[in-house]
Amino acid sequence: MPQPFRFSCSLSSLPTDQVVDAAKRAEELGYSTVTMADHFTDQPAPLIGLTAAAMATSTVRVLPLVLGNDYRHPVVVAKEIATLDRLSGGRVDFGIGAGWMLTDYEQAGMHYDSAGIRIRRLAESVDVLQALFRGDDVDFDGEFYSAKGALSAPLPVQRGGPPLMLAGGKQKMLTLAGAKADIVGINPGLTAGVIDERAGADATPDKTDQKIEWVREGAGARFDDIELQTRIHLTMITDDRHSVAAEMAPLLGMTAEDALHSPHALVGTTAELIDDIRRWRDRWGISFVSINGENMEEFAPVVEALAGT
Repeated sequence: MPQPFRFSCSLSSLPTDQVVDAAKRAEELGYSTVTMADHFTDQPAPLIGLTAAAMATSTVRVLPLVLGNDYRHPVVVAKEIATLDRLSGGRVDFGIGAGWMLTDYEQAGMHYDSAGIRIRRLAESVDVLQALFRGDDVDFDGEFYSAKGALSAPLPVQRGGPPLMLAGGKQKMLTLAGAKADIVGINPGLTAGVIDERAGADATPDKTDQKIEWVREGAGARFDDIELQTRIHLTMITDDRHSVAAEMAPLLGMTAEDALHSPHALVGTTAELIDDIRRWRDRWGISFVSINGENMEEFAPVVEALAGT
């Protein structure tokens, strides 16, 4: 059975004083989840912003999409996520990633290790986090982290911890995500540390086919239980999707045809967007769709038509 559709909107790019009202509006419109990224750019701090959103709502879930693993020790993350899960009544989805944006590392004076090292460090962090969320008494001394003792109160409301989300665009990260995560985000590859036309060229339908296979390799028999997610970087309601695609595709490093079928862009009428999302689930199993907060209102008819189906 396919996973039912759900939708989230990002609050990261909104002014900080609009975050609470936007979360309330997302809940009214039927979005299941509000998200925040984790960067040192012009955006609210994600865990504080999501706490404010959770306190102002009653049903919408909150998801850091995603925390940069290198920015915090896993014991600190476990304490903060467990507290947020308790305060929200169990409405946290927990997204964490290896870190990718070069400017974050430069601003914080952190060394930008190779992707392989960052992913190994993330895998170790996830093991520590999951043990702490379970309430285990940890005695861990790994390659990157040491941790001792159990997570003191509060423990998460959600037994064993919030659903874990890992996201990526390359083989090592997606194989790890398949092995460890409850939710896997299918992203363009961002190994360059910036978003440019190289990311677009990695967002084609054929590339997505390969990414789903990497997740499947990591997941094995548990693949059908995983929820697959995509982050939409361009959302536009228009009656002339082909002209928009022809104009935008070269800037994204892909053909117009690939742009129209990429699971990272939605351009067209409301009916066309609904059909596109249904096709994504049929082809790839993607059922969790995340858009920018600025597009929340115009995208709401799509959410109304598909959420929960």
